[in-house]
Amino acid sequence: MNKYRNLISNTFIFAIGTFSSKVLVFLLMPLYTKVLSEAQYGTVDLMVQVGNFLLPLVSCGIVNGIIRFGLDKYYKKRDVFTTGFLTILFGFIILLILEPILVHVPYLNENTMMIYVFVLMSSMRSLCSQFVRAKGYVKLYAIDGLLSTATTIFFNVLYLVVLKWGINGYMLAMISADTLSTLFLFYVAGLRRYLHIRGLNLSTSQEMLRYSIPMIPNSIFWWVNNMASRYMIAYFMGEEYNGLFAVAYKIPTIIVLMSNIFMDAWQMSAVSDSPDKRASFFTRVFLFYQSLICTAASGLILFSKVITMILVSDSFYESWKYIPLLLLSTIFSCMSTFLGSVYMVEKKSMLNFITTGIGAVINVVLNFLFIPIFGVNGAAFATFLSYFVVFVLRVIDTRRFIPMHFHPMRLTFNTLVLLAQAFIMIFEVKGWIFFELILTVLMVVANMSALLATVAQLLLKRRPHPQHHEE
Repeated sequence: MNKYRNLISNTFIFAIGTFSSKVLVFLLMPLYTKVLSEAQYGTVDLMVQVGNFLLPLVSCGIVNGIIRFGLDKYYKKRDVFTTGFLTILFGFIILLILEPILVHVPYLNENTMMIYVFVLMSSMRSLCSQFVRAKGYVKLYAIDGLLSTATTIFFNVLYLVVLKWGINGYMLAMISADTLSTLFLFYVAGLRRYLHIRGLNLSTSQEMLRYSIPMIPNSIFWWVNNMASRYMIAYFMGEEYNGLFAVAYKIPTIIVLMSNIFMDAWQMSAVSDSPDKRASFFTRVFLFYQSLICTAASGLILFSKVITMILVSDSFYESWKYIPLLLLSTIFSCMSTFLGSVYMVEKKSMLNFITTGIGAVINVVLNFLFIPIFGVNGAAFATFLSYFVVFVLRVIDTRRFIPMHFHPMRLTFNTLVLLAQAFIMIFEVKGWIFFELILTVLMVVANMSALLATVAQLLLKRRPHPQHHEE
């Protein structure tokens, strides 16, 4: 199959499963904001993020190695899966041993076992789902997403509405859904036959760990970039404001959703593509990718008040003020993730975490400076600047491996339009609706040609000349 059509086909299949599960973020928002107070929502959000912080530590970042080495035909699939399973198992045992120390961590001390089980089942589900994807079982991957959606809705209604378990119900709903998903993938995909201790190729395990371990600080730095703001808002301003900020963060998740669906398919295409064609392939796909997410962000800024009014209860309505700048930070986070695929292809995980680490340090420093002065939007602006720096660093660095063309004039235009929209919305400039409409139309017009041209190229099955084979 033509590599562009293959990319579209995989993206569409992943969208079926991923969209349904990720859209829960929005479908369940009215439920969460109705049954949980601002302070409770802020607390449970921080609990989940503590769990997300522990995930790469427990798994040694091995999930990144599962997809990279699982897609490589050079390595045996059973060695890849067994290495992932044993790494997570040993990591969780160490986590249990460290329990007397970790109980002193804020938001972990009163909920230690709940978060521990969340970390274990989330790691196991990631292991199974990424291995299934690496095996090329994209339809099964999509079906699992659909089933996970149904079970998550069921358990949320059961635990939060029927049993009224509050914060514990929120956590248990995720744990229950992850557990069922893990069991489903393990048995339906027959993953048992890929699990073997005897005869494990230790050189494959060592190579996977060498690749994956540098992804631990990389994941932690991404976590810092995402979460430093929330902890500092909670510290400087209180749990109520952190709850508003957490709700505001859910709207940019629409962009993250689009990005994750595409990146799932893109990673498969990026690894399998022939090295001599990568520059043009990456350039063309990046043009489409950044045009799409920038246009989507422009529309979301325009409708941020309306979306907030529909999705959350009245007590959370003020959260719309923080959406515009968070959308900007999300755009550069997604584009940085795209460039991270260059490091994945080249197995340069150390460079991945160095660039992310620089962004994390900048984020923490700017949050300390901006939050006391500008409040919650100071945190949002700090996050945007940190992701912007990560993106610029990766643009400069990745050209050593794949000489992409980044269309700097288009990127500059898109960024300036989004910045203008953000500040017009935040300060509610007189006649803001008119200005927002004009800027959104400009964004669509400026990017439509790139979107249509790229789609045409993606859909067209090109007939290569005999001397220049496309595959």
